[in-house]
Parts: sequence; C-alpha cells; structure tokens
Amino acid sequence: MQIATATATPADVLEKKIKSRTARVGIVGLGYVGLPLAVEFAKAGFAVTGIDVQESKVAKLNAGESYVQDVPNQALRPLVEGQKFRATTDFSVVADLDTINIAVPTPLRKTKDPDMSFIVSACQEIAKYFGPGKLVILESTTYPGTTDELVLPMLERPGLKVGEQFFLCFSPERVDPGNPQFQTANIPKVVGGITPACTRLGAMFYAQAIEKVVPVSSTRVAEMVKLLENTFRLINIGLANEIALMCDRMGINVWEVIEAAATKPFGFMPFYPGPGLGGHCIPIDPFYLSWKTKQAGIEARFIELAGYINGQMPHFVVDKIQNALNDQSKALKGSHVHILGVAYKRNIDDVRESPALDIILLLERRGARITYSDPFVPNLRLDHHELSAEDAVTMSGRADCVVVVTDHSSFDYAGIVRDAKLIVDTRNALKNFASGKVVRL
Repeated sequence: MQIATATATPADVLEKKIKSRTARVGIVGLGYVGLPLAVEFAKAGFAVTGIDVQESKVAKLNAGESYVQDVPNQALRPLVEGQKFRATTDFSVVADLDTINIAVPTPLRKTKDPDMSFIVSACQEIAKYFGPGKLVILESTTYPGTTDELVLPMLERPGLKVGEQFFLCFSPERVDPGNPQFQTANIPKVVGGITPACTRLGAMFYAQAIEKVVPVSSTRVAEMVKLLENTFRLINIGLANEIALMCDRMGINVWEVIEAAATKPFGFMPFYPGPGLGGHCIPIDPFYLSWKTKQAGIEARFIELAGYINGQMPHFVVDKIQNALNDQSKALKGSHVHILGVAYKRNIDDVRESPALDIILLLERRGARITYSDPFVPNLRLDHHELSAEDAVTMSGRADCVVVVTDHSSFDYAGIVRDAKLIVDTRNALKNFASGKVVRL
C-alpha cells in the first residue's frame, strides 16, 4: 500500500527512500572505516558522497585511486566512473543527503582522555546544513553516552526533534584490515538508536548493504558493545604477555605452552604474546571505558593493569635484544639492528600505534643503528627522521641482530635464518626453524 506523500511522516519518507535505494548516502571520514563502508553502499546501488577534510585524499578517490588496502582500485574505479561514488571536502553537500555516517578518528590524548575534537568538528559542520528527514549514524569508537550527550545536542533544536523529524544512531565499526575472510559486508553490524524509530531506520539502512544487522536497545548499549569487544582482547593479550614474561624467567617456551593449552576443546581460547599492541582499537578503545567509569567513581582495574603490561612489552623486547647481543659479547650501543616488519600486524600497511615504532625509538636511544624491512611500508617517518625499507635477506646478513616484529607472510624466513647472525623472534614466526641463532620471546 502506497503512503500518500501529503500525510507521510519524515520516517515514512526516509524508509521509502532507503528501501528503494534512492536515499542519498553520505560518509564523513574516508579512512579505514569510512571508505570501505562507502564502497559497500555504492555497490548496493546507492549514490554515495564521501566527505573528508584532506584534499589529497579527495583528489585520489575522485581519480579512482584508493589509499586503503581493503579497497582495491579495481573496486573503486567503476563506482567513480558510474557516478555512484564521489568525494568532496565541502560539507554543504549535507543539505542534499538523506543519511550521514560519521567515521572520523577518536584518538586518546597523552593523558589517556578521549579526544572528541574530530567528532565535534564534524558535527558542527553537519549542523550548518542539517534539516528534517535525515538519518545520522556515528561509527567512531567512543565512550558510552557520546551519541546522546555530545552529538544529539548539536543536531536537535526547536522543530527538529530526534525520533520524529530526524533520526540518530550509533553503530560500532568492526574493521579488521587485511582480513581475507571478514570484511565490511559480512561482518555483523550492531546498531542502536536514540529512539525505537531511530533504531528501526538505522537497522533498515544497514540491511541494504550488510549481510547481518543486530539491533540493540540504545546508543549506549551499542557504544558499550565495541568497548567490551576490544577490552576483552586487551585483557587476554595482557594475560598472554604476562605469562610470556613468567615463562622467560623460568626458561619455558611460552608458545609451546599456549599451543598445548589450545588443544582443550572447551573453556579456553588462545591469545598470543607479542612485542606490544598496535592499531587504532585495542591499545586505545578500552581507555575510553576506563575514562568514563572514572567519571562514575569506578576504577577499571583490569584495563589499567593490562594496559600497563602491554605497554611494557616494547621495553622487554629491547632488553631481550640487548641480552642476546651481550651473550655474543656485543654491546647494543653501536650495533646494527634490523627490524623485520613495522606495520602493527601481518600483511597490512597500517602503522598506527605499531609497537615497532616504540621498539625502534628505544633502540635508537640506546645507541643502536636501525634499518628495517617491510613489503607494505616503503618509508617510515619517525621522530623527525625518515627510514626507507631495505631488502630483508640482504640486511639480515649485514646486521648484528635481526628482530621479527611483524610476521609478514612474504618474508623469506629460510633465507633470513640462513644469513643472519642473531635473530630475536617476537611473533613465533620461526617456530619451524631449529637454530641456535634464534632467541624467542
């Protein structure tokens, strides 16, 4: 039954546009979250406008060139050429949009307080051109209460009531860069709205491009979901790292311990130690929750302790390197240390919060000379100087010590073990190599 336009509510009109895929979709923030999301909605048939403040990004995208690993040029270019996707720095396009997803960065300050400046700035720009009939969904990871306490007051005003004239939701991003199995389209999408009408429209919107949508009762629940997911990982990785420290002191192979424990078919899930945490999520997100709970007078002890343990791992790795060199009667100061992998995890080009950066700085402060190899990161700017990637096998033969920080699958580990004098393996990448050269985490 067709709804008469004259009596249709803003929700009715928006629902019709979403279901017919004539809704004009906007994505604010075209990074690791926003660009893949924009591509999925464009592939689903929507006309998508991406908004980003960086002119260089906008120019590349409009030329059909992607800078996000999970969005290949061959996926982006047909959408640009078919006028299903375009990018701009001009927020005035908001006036013509029906839906707006906000996927801007939410870093931590040095004090580990949330930095909401990117969300505030985006919302201020959106508010200038905001009107009735629009659906706004915040995707930036943040603390519970952000959507209703911070975003809502910036958009709601007399004659523009949430749940009636416009609709506001939160949906946590669940991006795992470089994952060949799970990407934007097939990762279930949690969404919670300020009102039931908001939730219904938000879920309906995502269902057009995402395989499974999980509605929840409120924005606060949706915000908490993301923090629980990453706090779970932070704490369990922290436990694995603490076990690694214990095993190191007792001369036990922690990797063998974890692999044996993982054979238990119930009640255990393996997490693995490493040189430290990287990426935007696990090292950062739990501290949004810690900060928020402090406002309520609750101390997040597990989060703080796990954060401390994980934060100490780069120092432990550097001590391990120094001790390994000492065993060969070499001092760390003046030694050539070659780092294998500077991305925060294997087979991606993302260096955000990578523990490799801390390890390099700590080694340089102790007087080591650093080179690195990474097939995904050709250049690395760090602490006012720049390094360029070198050939892994060649440099392994020249270095006093090789350190496996990121276990990219394309490294020639056999050649590295053959030519290196000493290797510190922080990822168990060399588990199949029995060599006295290898020192394991």
